Amino acid sequence: MPSRIVWCLLITVLLIAAAPAQAQPQNTPRIGFLAPLSPALESTRIDAFRQGLRDLGYIEGKNLLVEYRYAEGKVDHFPTIVSELVQLKVDVLIAEGLSATRAAKKLGITTPIVTVTSADLVDAGLVDSLARPGGNITGLTRLTRDLSGKRLELLKEAVPRISRVGLLLAVGAGSETAAMGSKEYEVAARALRIQLQRQELRGSNPDLNSAFDAAVNWRAHAMIVSISPLVRRYAKDILDLAISNRLPTMCEAIGFVEAGGLMSYSTNDADVFRRAATYVDKILKGSKPADLPVERPTKFDLVINLKTAKQIGLTIAPNVLARADRIIR
Repeated sequence: MPSRIVWCLLITVLLIAAAPAQAQPQNTPRIGFLAPLSPALESTRIDAFRQGLRDLGYIEGKNLLVEYRYAEGKVDHFPTIVSELVQLKVDVLIAEGLSATRAAKKLGITTPIVTVTSADLVDAGLVDSLARPGGNITGLTRLTRDLSGKRLELLKEAVPRISRVGLLLAVGAGSETAAMGSKEYEVAARALRIQLQRQELRGSNPDLNSAFDAAVNWRAHAMIVSISPLVRRYAKDILDLAISNRLPTMCEAIGFVEAGGLMSYSTNDADVFRRAATYVDKILKGSKPADLPVERPTKFDLVINLKTAKQIGLTIAPNVLARADRIIR
């Protein structure tokens, strides 16, 4: 074989071998993303986060690497996953939810942490204050618990004759914020002269039928579905049971209404996770988590599913529909 051809082949091989190194230089920032559930159940939030990164000029695999890890609903896996991401020397860790954030804090890591949670980070002991977090944790809170009273008010407006409401919530590891939120609902229920009964879900494989049977036997007129990783995991089954039992549901996230819930009043999850990307950007550019204020939402959406209303034989008053930010028909 002529030497010229040999040299051409050798140069081609060297160029191909060098291509990955050029596409991903050694100083490419690396992000860790810890999610509590499976890739399928986290896809909407992950897609929103990725869109936020793209909006800021980051392209995964080129000028940013993201390591996604999923706990698959197993809270006890959080410490192991956090340790794995730290060993990968991630520059920023995204921790979704209170339990994931607490697991990272307990390990005493110094990696900057951006959390997206329903909890009050000050009450949870994770930051010194919302304005000046003071440590290596900052992020966004969705104020899920703060909206409890308003949700019950809206539910009563949509279903005026209700006097008994079930509160479906998970209890145990990974469901701390749901359990804490029951107090806000109880206070609002007393003010509205509504009886409230907790329907608790326990364990990784809860008995959903028993929870709904208990609510029906108690003659509940409606059900509040309190968000948690466990409830998100069984959202479709929960909402199907609510429809089959003709129970109007007030949910704590828009995704539940899209899956068949009657209504929700909450922040927009997609917006929140897109905003999380701005914290990553600021930290990569030199800002310290201690100096980045925890972001609180300023806009909340009322979403109503008229298809579900029709299925359970409920007519929503025009004045309630007029207040909706989005109606699913």
